[in-house]
Amino acid sequence: MGKRQHTPDLHRIAREAVRAAGFEPDFPADIARELEGLREAQAGAGVRDMRDVLWSSIDNKESRDLDQIEYVERGAGGDFRVLVGIADVDAYVPLGSAVDRHAALNTVSVYTPAEIFPMLPPRLSTDLTSLLEEKDRLAVVMELCVSAGGEVRCEQVYRALVRNRAQMDYETAGAWLEGRGPAPAQVKKLEGLEAQLKLQDEVASSLHELRRKNGALELERQELVPVLDDKGQVVRLEERRNNRAQTIIESLMIAANTSMAELLEAKGVPSLRRVVRAPERWPRIVELAESLGEHLPPDPDPRALSDFMSKRREADPGGYAELSLSVLKMMGPGDYMVEAPGLEQEGHFGLAVHDYTHSTAPNRRYPDLVTQRCLKSAADGAPAPYTREELEKIAERCNLMESAARKVERRMRKAAAAAMLSAHIGETFDAVVTGVKPVGTFARLLHPPADGMVVKGGRGLDVGDRVRVRLLSTDPDRGFIDFARV
Repeated sequence: MGKRQHTPDLHRIAREAVRAAGFEPDFPADIARELEGLREAQAGAGVRDMRDVLWSSIDNKESRDLDQIEYVERGAGGDFRVLVGIADVDAYVPLGSAVDRHAALNTVSVYTPAEIFPMLPPRLSTDLTSLLEEKDRLAVVMELCVSAGGEVRCEQVYRALVRNRAQMDYETAGAWLEGRGPAPAQVKKLEGLEAQLKLQDEVASSLHELRRKNGALELERQELVPVLDDKGQVVRLEERRNNRAQTIIESLMIAANTSMAELLEAKGVPSLRRVVRAPERWPRIVELAESLGEHLPPDPDPRALSDFMSKRREADPGGYAELSLSVLKMMGPGDYMVEAPGLEQEGHFGLAVHDYTHSTAPNRRYPDLVTQRCLKSAADGAPAPYTREELEKIAERCNLMESAARKVERRMRKAAAAAMLSAHIGETFDAVVTGVKPVGTFARLLHPPADGMVVKGGRGLDVGDRVRVRLLSTDPDRGFIDFARV
């Protein structure tokens, strides 16, 4: 067994990585001047006071940049009235301001194990525009009417003053909903919250089931989360998987994003769309299905793929995460495109929806802030804030920087994993092939889910293949983990 050679400085590596990727990790002086004098939110003209609503949020345990809160009530005839409150970032970040220009440059927050590089200054993203528990905050509220069958039949958008009554995390809330753990502390102390969460779970199930019937993919995602101690050393690698609490938030956000895209289209307001095209490697997905005794059509078909994945989940629940990873890698990332009158764009293949925009995370993603401005103008009957040409340039920049952010985050996960695995040189692991490129073949270990390159014996492998590999070497500074096929 090898020994750890040195302790990598993950903070230094992270800052070098974001700069090399084209990000500006520090906020310029004119932003500090612009933030002076900003105050807590207050109700004003055109802003509804909705602080008495039993709003709640569920997010990652470590999150401080909270973008959304939720509330559901049962209406007449079994319908649901669903409220999704989104942080009103635009109220504090005017178009063309110094903060806006910096956000338009970076376009997205970059999350690494050592450091978070926020799109917005912390004074905003983790304070004034974050929907923190028991804080009065401005929000853009999306009101949806959802049928018992999961169909979203009506919607409106308005500004409101809100107060998050219960800030919960996925791990605790999910364990409780699935009967694996005690209720979140807020459930015990806040009257009506237990019933509220179960109602959210009910409407989310309806939304999720309808999407599944329409061909949405149910992929089980595994996330590697390196945990650092106070000295910045990697102490362990945690595996996070989707749970019921995440399904609630995902279902409500997809419903809100889809409805808002339809609203903007109906009003003829040019806006951004999130497009995940049909998989380029569909023939490989067909081949993978055949190896498991299933048949998929020769042309991409989201419903057929969804049915196949559902059958595999039932047939082999233990291997479903591995299969999900393979399909996800062959799906490819999404792109931002412009939706304007007269344009016809693709939909979101994996979600089985045609109209889909990002609008629910304006603290973290610039396209969501852009969409928020479009929504507010549509609700007020004001002129569209962007021309089609301006949106084209924004979409191009966002696509570039989101790709860069994925590479930085992947590199930093590998750097942390390399530091952790450096004491295990020579050991063997089960892995699944996640990429085959001209530069080499890549695989992810199943336990822990760390990514690396198969530098020996990789020829002939393809995405989705199960392999046994030996750990040859690690280089935390460069984020390299090298394997040999056994």
